[in-house]
Amino acid sequence: MTPDSNARGPIGPGIGEGLPGATAPRARRTAPPPQYVLTEDTPVYVISVAAELSGLHPQTLRQYDRLGLVCPDRTAGRGRRYSARDIQQLREVQRLSQDEGINLAGIKRIIELENQVTALQSRIAELIDSLEGAATALQQREAAVHASYRRDLVPYQPPTQSSALVVWRPKR
Repeated sequence: MTPDSNARGPIGPGIGEGLPGATAPRARRTAPPPQYVLTEDTPVYVISVAAELSGLHPQTLRQYDRLGLVCPDRTAGRGRRYSARDIQQLREVQRLSQDEGINLAGIKRIIELENQVTALQSRIAELIDSLEGAATALQQREAAVHASYRRDLVPYQPPTQSSALVVWRPKR
């Protein structure tokens, strides 16, 4: 090893470059792409954190889970894991209960109906896409049929009635 280099490469940026024994600067390592993408549906919060974020007691969260108002994901050890969407739903349940005076059975029915509306809206969007695709395919087939017409034929036109008088004279 020379005094101009060390085991880690050049002494500093630009120092030791071009000198005998200087090592090339290392290429920067790029971080590997994330293997786990967090979304609002990703279950990341334990019950204590979810309770704090929603402003509810952990026992209330357990009760809501038993009633089916908010259904968090479970770990392998059966622990609850709440997502950001679950926290939002907990806040909505609390608002409906305290501000609107709706009982928990009514809140459960409201949530079921909202989920049903969302599912139906997505189904309608799928059907509209399918219908538009079928209409496009029909137009393409119709255009292909029109393109296949023979252009050397003259279309038949039925004779029209005329009011002209034709006099017939036999040849002599």
